[in-house]
Amino acid sequence: MGDVLAGIHSTWQFESDSVLVRYERGLRTPKLLQVLGERRIPYEALSRVELAPGGRRGTIVVRAVPRPGSDPLMEAADGQLKETCDPYRLVLPADRELLADYFVHEMRSQLGPDAAEPAPGHLVHAPEPPLSFKAYDGKAAFDGKEITFRWFRTGASSAKWKSGDQTFAVGELAGVEWRSPEVFKGHLRLIPRGADPAALRAFPGVEVDQDPAAVVFGLGYGPVHESLPFAAAVRAAVQAAEPVPVTAAPAAPPGDRERPDPADIADRIRHLGELYEAGLLTDDEFSGKKAQLLAEL
Repeated sequence: MGDVLAGIHSTWQFESDSVLVRYERGLRTPKLLQVLGERRIPYEALSRVELAPGGRRGTIVVRAVPRPGSDPLMEAADGQLKETCDPYRLVLPADRELLADYFVHEMRSQLGPDAAEPAPGHLVHAPEPPLSFKAYDGKAAFDGKEITFRWFRTGASSAKWKSGDQTFAVGELAGVEWRSPEVFKGHLRLIPRGADPAALRAFPGVEVDQDPAAVVFGLGYGPVHESLPFAAAVRAAVQAAEPVPVTAAPAAPPGDRERPDPADIADRIRHLGELYEAGLLTDDEFSGKKAQLLAEL
């Protein structure tokens, strides 16, 4: 198409296979859009395009709706973004309605036959690492290969502090869960491969403030414009990564197996007791695991 629609907070440049969205850096532009800078949205990543009256008098809105699974940012957001922060929304003066209607029809003509179906994979690029942000209980950093959580002594729970700083390789993860810092119990939680997808947590039954695979947001901590791009980048990297293979060591013949070190068993039981006292294990789990360790002696 090769034409441009300039609106409030952003400009859409229409090209043959995509629309290039450039976000303004003005004081009134939401910080998330400023951080995104610009995004190229292939037409094949869209399911539909809409034109509707704007929320403010004298405006209209062009909104593109991405196909499920096409954009890691919108996947991570999971419907939690405020309308003003929607990167697929263009607000225009009402006197540009005819021009906007023309471009909406042109965009619709570019949608493929599978527009109503989920995308086969991410078609829109996520923000590029390195990325980092401060949560209430620690600092999260992502270099493209590993995610690290470094706990704050004044904010982290005793369970997290005792577990020590955490490092997660992308290939060890199945996904990431983001809950907006603007809602109760906002957090970012990493989901290890093999975890129950319904549980969405490293340790079922453990709250995020106790989970060493999660950081907790709070007033002024983990803002949307920092934590959401982080979650999107991790999500995209996880989808693109090969799982880290888990190789079992060959079993030794019964006569060659080394006898466990009693001191090591004692240390493991002591550590088990610390987890129990921190509330990370139930009575049954503690008793069962302790019995297993004693049986090794």
